[in-house]
Amino acid sequence: MFKNYLKIAWRSLLKNKAIFSINTVGLALGIASCVIISHFVLDELSYDQYNDKVDQIARIVFRAKVNGEEIKEGVVMAPVAQAAKNNFPEVLDATRIRRLGTPKITVGQQAFRDGRFAYVDPNFFEIFSLPIIAGDAGNPLEQPNTVVITTTLAEKYFGTKDAIGKLFYLESQEQPYTITGVIEEMPENAHFHFDLFASMKGFPEANSNSWFKGNFFTYLLLEKGFDHQQLEAKLPGLIGKYMGPSMQEEMGVSFEEFTKDNQLGFALQALSDIHLHSDNASYSELEEGGDIKYVYIFSAIALFMLLIACVNFINLSTATATKRAKEVGIRKVLGADKQLLFYQFISEAFIASSVAMLLAVVFIILIRPLYVDFSGKGLELSYFLQPQLLLALPVFTLLISLLAGSYPAIYLSSFRAIQGLTNSASGGSNKGLRSALVVFQFVISAGLILSTLVVNQQMKYIQNKDLGYDREQLLVIRNAYLLENNQEAFKNELMKNPKVSAVTQSSFVPAGPSDNNVTQIYINGQFNRRMPVFNIDENYIPTMEMDMVAGRNFSRDFGADSSNVIINQTAVEVFGFGEDPIGKTISDGTHTSTVIGVVKDFHFKSLHQPIEPLLMYYRPYGGLLVKAKPLNMKALIAETQSMWNSFGTAEPFGFSLMDESYQRAYQTEQNMGKVLNGFALLTIVVACLGLFGLVTYTSEQRYKEIGIRKVLGASVLQVIAMLTKDFLLLVSISFLFAFPLGYYLMENWLQGFSYRIAIHWWIYALAGFITLFIAFTTIGYKSFRAASLNPIKAIKED
Repeated sequence: MFKNYLKIAWRSLLKNKAIFSINTVGLALGIASCVIISHFVLDELSYDQYNDKVDQIARIVFRAKVNGEEIKEGVVMAPVAQAAKNNFPEVLDATRIRRLGTPKITVGQQAFRDGRFAYVDPNFFEIFSLPIIAGDAGNPLEQPNTVVITTTLAEKYFGTKDAIGKLFYLESQEQPYTITGVIEEMPENAHFHFDLFASMKGFPEANSNSWFKGNFFTYLLLEKGFDHQQLEAKLPGLIGKYMGPSMQEEMGVSFEEFTKDNQLGFALQALSDIHLHSDNASYSELEEGGDIKYVYIFSAIALFMLLIACVNFINLSTATATKRAKEVGIRKVLGADKQLLFYQFISEAFIASSVAMLLAVVFIILIRPLYVDFSGKGLELSYFLQPQLLLALPVFTLLISLLAGSYPAIYLSSFRAIQGLTNSASGGSNKGLRSALVVFQFVISAGLILSTLVVNQQMKYIQNKDLGYDREQLLVIRNAYLLENNQEAFKNELMKNPKVSAVTQSSFVPAGPSDNNVTQIYINGQFNRRMPVFNIDENYIPTMEMDMVAGRNFSRDFGADSSNVIINQTAVEVFGFGEDPIGKTISDGTHTSTVIGVVKDFHFKSLHQPIEPLLMYYRPYGGLLVKAKPLNMKALIAETQSMWNSFGTAEPFGFSLMDESYQRAYQTEQNMGKVLNGFALLTIVVACLGLFGLVTYTSEQRYKEIGIRKVLGASVLQVIAMLTKDFLLLVSISFLFAFPLGYYLMENWLQGFSYRIAIHWWIYALAGFITLFIAFTTIGYKSFRAASLNPIKAIKED
């Protein structure tokens, strides 16, 4: 019986090739989009799920509000871990991570600087599921100067995965480190990645008792099933118990007095929430995380793409119902009941869905390189050969068949025999439903077009925003300090190059990787707030083409300027220095500095954040920033690398371009713009496929009417207007829903930027025009073909 259903369904579909093609292509695009986006969403949601104890692990983070400054950091002080264990019985254990970057590692006569290095507590591998595949699987980091290394780095450093007992030296340390364990590469879906895990034992900073300074990522292992929010409610007691007694000594004010107007505390983040939900300052995170907003946005796009494709199927199937009316009537006269007819029509939906699924695989293969490029996530074809996915695809096909085909099947099987045999069945009763579905399709399409325009305008605004410095033609050599005693000679050689206009020495840059330094500031002996610090030389401000609005820059003519400071305009406001800040003094608790200049506010953080108060001290060190003359950058890079090599250093030459670093800071937003562009196009294509099918059906239904109208003098334009006006009205109605929804979603997205565009009226007008133009082009093409037919032929046809 089922075989017969499929055979008849296939023959029926082949009789309506145009509608069948439109349905399958539309469904295929919807399925392909849904599968691709689902991979992204599932990957984002899978972060840190590889841990066996994922539901028991929470990270403790620092929260404060001091003199209006809101502090959110992922790091806490060294003693917090032990204090949590001692005070809360629900904390079974605690472990810490202290990252060290990529220090120089010496193995024999070879030096490397590519291993991501971290100190961790000895119990780290008992809490996190990173199985030891060689070495001491029990407790490999029990002794000082012991290290667990990944297989990739073991092979690179020692030529073998069997690196147990091998030694290496860490820069600036005399004692060697011994490999006591080897692990596989860390999973991609982890919120941190390191290649070397060294024992925290013997690391002096780990034993600090200070509750005011710390750079430790601290994780608590809780009782199974314990709600971490219950523990979070108890954390304020730690501040008063441990930080309170030493606050007078550290900050010159009692704990009670300080907490009258300020807030200090801790919060807990579930391990599974860190990647998507963390709101800590970027400098205090182990790695850049994701954003749950984008998971929601992409999930909605995937769902809407699939729904729009299913809507097409429903629309076209019900619109063409009258063609099947006589078939239904004959079947019912011959004894077919409603249930059998339902199965017959649902079989047609299943075949269309199956063909669409196969076509979707082709689309996925074509889209895959673009997806990998924008998402940065690997998507091998082997992913689709997983047993669970191979099992899911037929189920998915069946669900789509039911979603898209159930209503048309119910509708077609409901015709009475007499209706079908006398041609009195009509699709008119479903005109309201079809109109609503068309409106739904274009609500999504127009909403996506509006969102695309807003995102593109915001990205254009970011590209053209006055940042307070010139990011063009800036070569950043962050590792110039590796030249050690030769750095000054290297700098002098650069300055002699005719392609160079300026050179400054600093590791603080406003875009891309940068040193981060924060200090406590006291005004008139009273703690004011913590503030970011830039350590620069006298060439920094002119090289970056920043503007001084008061006072002067650092200068060798005034000595070293080591006891002076330059502040930005926001700092003037925060300190309450008024219109004459020059000569005012500030203290970091150890040294007092005099304000000699005020630099115009510049964006040294993302445009997501407002400009903060900033201090600039004369403390040149670290890397070099090189300002190239126009059109000389490519040649300058080659010459600079050659010059670097001439100094005979074993260190590799590394560089970046400030402008490219700035662009990368907004890569997520740029990728979102690309995704919206792509899917806005796909949704409008799929929606227009449906319109094309409906106009085709309508023109066939009104074939004779068109002929009579033309004989009576109607022009081609009048016929086109007759066929298109109802559809264009439906598209216009969709704007009443699409634009308010688009405004709400985009306004929420823009709230993530401290500096953003306003959504002006012309953006709505442009979105509406684009939608109407595409819809009219689709409808107009088919309408023109219908209006151009020979009217005599139409009138003669029965």
